[in-house]
Amino acid sequence: MARYLSYWSAEKTMKFTNLLAFRVFLIILSVMLVGTAILTKLSVDQQADQYLRDVIIGANRIGDVIKRSTNYSMMLNRREDIHQIINTIGNEPGIEAIRIYNKKGEITLSTLPGEVGTTLDMSAEACNACHSPGKAPTSSNPRELSRIFSSSKGYRVLGMITPIRNDPTCSTADCHAHALSQTLLGVLDVMMPLRDVDKHIAELNRSQYLNAILMFIVMTSFIGIFIWIVVNIPVRKLTLGTQEITKGNLDYRISVRSTDEIGRLAASFNQMTDELKRAHDELTKWAQTLEECVAQKTEELRRAQANMVQMEKMVSLGKLASTVAHELNNPLEGVLTYAKLLKRTVKEGTLTSETATEIQSELSIIADETARCGNIVKNLLLFSREKVGEFVEEDIRIAIDRSLKLLDHHLQMHNIKLEKDFESERLMLFCDPQQIEQSLLAIEINAVESMPDEGVLRVSAHHLAGSDSVQIIISDTGIGIPEEALPHIFEPFFTTKESGKGTGLGLAVVYGIIERHAGTINVQSRVHGGTSFTITLPRTNPETPQSASTTSLHY
Repeated sequence: MARYLSYWSAEKTMKFTNLLAFRVFLIILSVMLVGTAILTKLSVDQQADQYLRDVIIGANRIGDVIKRSTNYSMMLNRREDIHQIINTIGNEPGIEAIRIYNKKGEITLSTLPGEVGTTLDMSAEACNACHSPGKAPTSSNPRELSRIFSSSKGYRVLGMITPIRNDPTCSTADCHAHALSQTLLGVLDVMMPLRDVDKHIAELNRSQYLNAILMFIVMTSFIGIFIWIVVNIPVRKLTLGTQEITKGNLDYRISVRSTDEIGRLAASFNQMTDELKRAHDELTKWAQTLEECVAQKTEELRRAQANMVQMEKMVSLGKLASTVAHELNNPLEGVLTYAKLLKRTVKEGTLTSETATEIQSELSIIADETARCGNIVKNLLLFSREKVGEFVEEDIRIAIDRSLKLLDHHLQMHNIKLEKDFESERLMLFCDPQQIEQSLLAIEINAVESMPDEGVLRVSAHHLAGSDSVQIIISDTGIGIPEEALPHIFEPFFTTKESGKGTGLGLAVVYGIIERHAGTINVQSRVHGGTSFTITLPRTNPETPQSASTTSLHY
């Protein structure tokens, strides 16, 4: 009992509609429902059709009896005898009316008062099922000579047509002989109410459908109980066993009481559990012995990793030192050369005006090269992400205007047209204004240098639709960036300028600044087709951004 209760509790943890037994039961239920409905409908329709066929046969026999009963009187043209026979039969139970009319539709005899002498409407519901207007029925099939129509009293009526053919005795009679070419002399129409038949059919329908419903309920209940016992309970045992194994209870066993497929499955499950328990015990023993080995190897790996990290640091430091030494060596070598020349010139003691001018030029070179060394060191500090300045709330349009003012003289010298497109509202940004100005100025200077003769510099700033960000676009109509160089423009010390005209740290510093502001920078360029830098910055940015910037390059 306790085990069945455990099955029931496990059953409640699973939706009833997800049970295999329920799905099997639902499929069988659907098939039985459709099959029972179809068979019941076919049976009811067949029996109702049989009832109707019996009524048609009976009506046909009645019409034939009336025809034979009146045949002698018709031969003698005794209309009163014919009328009496028709009235007598028409008053019998189950007869609605009897009439005789010729092929033109004129009623010659009828049990209904006032119909004699009238012409029948061939297009009426009581007639159009048997023949077309103006054409008498000639079929010998009783079903084709019958029709069913609704009476004015609200019930159905069966009309049976019995053709009165021109027999040889009729064409040779002395009283009213007919021509041999005339096939039909008239039509005997017997009408029978179908109230009792319809009542019997309705009772049959109710009985058949009620029996089908009862049988469906009984069969459904039996099949449901059978599936529950044969399918659901064994499957639930297997499910419960699997859940116990999942929880780690490898001592759980399923009771095997049958030899069918589910019984063999339960036996295989128990065997699998035994194998799992043995494997688990062996693994436990191995785990106990391996823990010490794993701890020892982990310590060795930790020491090796520490050594590897230290070596990587040394390699990186050596590479950086080599690059910085190379970059600083060029300007320092020039400074040293010109300093020696100045020393020799001053030692000679002959300073003419021409020599003084030459010395001033050389001192300017020394100053420029010294400033270049200072820029390299300054950019290295920026590139190393040293904290410079503080984040404040400022309108980014002010920083853009400051950078453009510093660039105004260069624009005039190179005959470059400036186009600005700023949003009318303030573009407030939580940023380091000096760093943002420095990054914009670096991109703008590169744009000016790419247009040595003339061109157009476009700068726009707007809110980015659909996000709380500001987008700055700086584009030019210059010579563009070569395709092979475009993927490397943000790498330190990479430059496409001539030797001595660039440190290769400008765009690397821009990249670092945008990264510290948690922004993104997108570059699109085409040789002789201009370059466009798109910078996207979040309006609210923490001092230490959590997300790194990303760069997209488009050719």
